[in-house]
This record gives sequence, structure tokens and C-alpha cells, in this order.
Amino acid sequence: MSFFAQKRGEVMVHVEKYMLEMMDTYLKPIDTNWQPSDFLPDSTSETFYQDIRTLRENAKELSYDLVAVLIGDTITEEALPTYESWLAMVEGPSMAEDGGWMKWNRHWTAEENRHGDLLNKYLYLSGRVDMRQMEISTQYLIADGFDIGTGHDPYRNFIYTSFQEMATNISHRRVASLAKRDGDTLLSRMCGVIASDEARHAKAYKDFMNRIFEVDPNEAMLAFEDMMRKKIVMPAHFLREVGLKIGQTFGHFTDAAQRLGVYTAVDYVEIMQQLIEDWKIEGMRDLNEAGEKARDYIMNLPARLLRVAERMKNPTMDYKFSWIAG
Repeated sequence: MSFFAQKRGEVMVHVEKYMLEMMDTYLKPIDTNWQPSDFLPDSTSETFYQDIRTLRENAKELSYDLVAVLIGDTITEEALPTYESWLAMVEGPSMAEDGGWMKWNRHWTAEENRHGDLLNKYLYLSGRVDMRQMEISTQYLIADGFDIGTGHDPYRNFIYTSFQEMATNISHRRVASLAKRDGDTLLSRMCGVIASDEARHAKAYKDFMNRIFEVDPNEAMLAFEDMMRKKIVMPAHFLREVGLKIGQTFGHFTDAAQRLGVYTAVDYVEIMQQLIEDWKIEGMRDLNEAGEKARDYIMNLPARLLRVAERMKNPTMDYKFSWIAG
């Protein structure tokens, strides 16, 4: 084991204990947590068919771009087996089943799993989706796997999940607002509760990363710099439809999200700025020369990226997704 891996292991012993202590703060009790059936038509009810007709009527009013973004969000939410296995491969934390890392991993993915279940069933009932094409894309995403640039490093993984959970919170929250605008109050409520979960999870990962900055600031800063240089690659980047290569579908998906304002290049910069503030990067001391250079790079990056983001043109719509019926 290298010196750095050994040190990370020691740091993660400290963090894992904290993760166990904070589990009930950041994850809700299973027995009282919301479940997909709380929102969807009840198949045991006499009003089941009428409730489905109402759901379908409201879904008709959703814009094409909004349905496309919702499908892409659903597919990435359903790729939970990939995320759980990727976190289980991180080097440094204990792999003991009752340890902080593995217990968090299981409980976090269990809570996240409800999101894909809920959205998938809604889309199935909506009548707007070619479910077979969507299901093929889901299977591709899980089968293909993905490289998000974190390797097996727990520091980079915490940075990634902090960023990614903040991004999904924004995306689901904005979809909720647009669904409400289009008259689909059910979808709006669904995306609202999912966004609330993502906000709690983002707070957790940022808190865990704060603990790392407290005890290993130099290596934490270098990990943050490395992830910002690589850019955060969202799981949706690896979406693909039948006959297309990885990355091609993502381009059209992000165009739709950018047009709607669901998730934009400016949002990416604002998340970065929020992490810099939450982790108190600007005032961080006790850094060696490499750590100080990394901090300076991180502090200067948002302004540079914001200038690029503000010059980006809104993409025009010129693509038909295989996922959308008709």
C-alpha cells in the first residue's frame, strides 16, 4: 500500500465513524419515508382507471423538451446498480458490512432507488414514451459502465458526489417548476420530493468532505483541483440510444436541458462557487506549495468558466428522441 493510500485509509476511519453518527440526519427512516405508490394511481382502488386517464391528460401538456429531459433523468436514476458498485470499489474505507462506508452506501442507494421507480412508472402510465427504447437505453447505461474520473480515491468520490447531488437537485427542482407551469401538478410534486432527497444527500457529501479538509487539507485540495481540471462528468454523459455511440444522445439531452433552463453551463459554475464557499477554500491555511497552487487555480476557475458560459448560444431544436412516442 502506498503512503497516500495508507493516509487516506487513516482519514477514512475518522470519516466513517462520523458517517455512522450522521446517518439518521441525512437519510430518512425507511418505514416512514415516502414511496412511489404514495404518488401513483392505486391499482387496488375503484378509481384506478379514471386516475390513469387524468394522469395521461395532464401529461399530454408537457413540452417535448421537458419529456426528453425527464426520460434522461429517469434513465440515470435507474442506473443505481452502477453507482452502488462503483462506491463499493473505493480504496481506503473499511469494507466491513457494518462500517460507515458500506452502511452509508447501501442506505443511500436504497433511498435513491425510489426515484427511478417513481419516474419510470409515471412515464409508463403517461402514454408519452416508447418504453422499450427507454429500457434499452437504461440497460446500455448499466452495461456500459462509466469513468467519472474519480478512480478508487474516496476524496475524489466525495467531491464528485457533492457536485452531482447538487446538480440533480437543480435539475429535478426545475423540472418540477416546469411541470407545474404545464399543468401537471402530480409530476411537479414527484420531482419536488426527489429534489428534496437530492438536497439532503448533497449536504451529507459536502459535510463528509469538510471532515476530510479538516484533517488532510493538502491532499483534499489537490483532489478538488484535479476534479475541476477534468470537469465533472455527469452520468447522463454515457446515455445512448439504439444505433448511437456513447456521448451522441447526451449532446441532444443537454441541448434540451439548456433550452429549458433545467441545467445550464452557468449552473455548473454556480455549483463550483457554492462548493468553494461551503468548504471555505479561499481562507484555507496550513497548505504546502502544491496545495496553495491548487487553491489558487480553484479560486480563479469560476470567473473564467462563467465568461465562457455566458457566451454560449442557446441550442436550437433539431433532434427527435427514439424514447418519445409519436
